[in-house]
Amino acid sequence: MTKLIDGKKISQEIKEEIKLFCNKLKEEEKQLPGLVTILVGNNPASFSYVNSKAKTCNEVGMISKVEQLDESTSEDELISLIKKYNSDEKFHGILVQLPLPKHINESNIIKSIIPEKDVDGFHPVNVGKLVIGEDTIIPCTPYGIIELLKRYKIDTSGKHVVVVGRSNIVGKPIANLLLQKKEEANAIVTVVHSAAKNISYYTKQADILIAAIGSPNFIKADMLKNEVVVIDVGINRIEDKNSTKGYKIVGDVDFDEVSKIASYITPVPGGVGPMTIAMLLKNTLIAYKLLTNN
Repeated sequence: MTKLIDGKKISQEIKEEIKLFCNKLKEEEKQLPGLVTILVGNNPASFSYVNSKAKTCNEVGMISKVEQLDESTSEDELISLIKKYNSDEKFHGILVQLPLPKHINESNIIKSIIPEKDVDGFHPVNVGKLVIGEDTIIPCTPYGIIELLKRYKIDTSGKHVVVVGRSNIVGKPIANLLLQKKEEANAIVTVVHSAAKNISYYTKQADILIAAIGSPNFIKADMLKNEVVVIDVGINRIEDKNSTKGYKIVGDVDFDEVSKIASYITPVPGGVGPMTIAMLLKNTLIAYKLLTNN
């Protein structure tokens, strides 16, 4: 029988663990971890996401601050603000909400955050450390996937993991994480992308499939073998006339089909999604420990 991998449940467990740590710091009258989130412009989805992060920070006892800047903010002005927080000892994590307005170079912004405060794990120094297997800050969504596999005791050692998608945010980092010679990794990893003439040739070989392509219901049951573990990272909005909103959220995997043959599967919503914010908080805690030697 297929088991659901409950990201909501696991993310709540992680947040409770962080809350206990913060409560202990308060009792000892020690400095609390702090996260500053910088939002440029008025994108409604980004605004909602930033507020959700700030609210969750407050719930676990962290210090949280949101800097909302005008759409016309220049790249130099944004970098100047980041440099201010690089040297601010009250804040251990700096997150710049993406995407940025077109006149701002995202790569320059990511590089302007010092690696120790890069809680997104996107700085080239942190990416390099991840690739060579050194301890570092890991991008939140891949980190969340590793944590789900770990807490559901899904063995990855020697298993064939097929990652569909090669983005810098999910595909590449999760592939690199899983091929490390470490616990909760040590897998044989194949990365499949749009250049593959026959994606199902690869997906049918997967013991564990990670779908991160941004294409609704793309992965079908006939593309997989029985008892496969399925991690669906996709969040896609499709039309739904039966919904009051007029749409529904689905993943990159056809859940109705694939859930009949998988051993484990993440639902969408409620699977990988809730883990991203939980791991952002965990990354802030890691940054705090690194910067304060606590």
